[in-house]
Amino acid sequence: MPEFPTIAHLAVTVRDLEESAPWYERLFDARPVLDEDTGPFRHVVWLLGGQILFALNQFPNPVKGSKFDERQVGLDHVAFACADRTAIEQWRDWLDNLGIENGGIIDAGYGSVLPFRDPDNIALEFFAPLS
Repeated sequence: MPEFPTIAHLAVTVRDLEESAPWYERLFDARPVLDEDTGPFRHVVWLLGGQILFALNQFPNPVKGSKFDERQVGLDHVAFACADRTAIEQWRDWLDNLGIENGGIIDAGYGSVLPFRDPDNIALEFFAPLS
């Protein structure tokens, strides 16, 4: 078996790019590297950590329904890697500064996590494994 590759990009579908793109731009404190209408969908993309592309997709013919719910089949959450709990504390302060509600830092036997949600209720978190 060849060596398993790392994740190249992650794309989440949002209801309204005009609402979500500025929210993520504030969260990432960075401008997108791409904003393109591909025809079947429009996407806005950021390069995170110099390695992974994070994309927001919006389709012109979305399936009508409620906001994101991780209990449905599909995506559960997106976790952003942090080196340690101190880094998570810094992210908590950053979210507080932006006015983004979060669940507070949760310490568990496997590490620490700071959960929060985007405008479409997509579950996001900052995570540091126990060191």
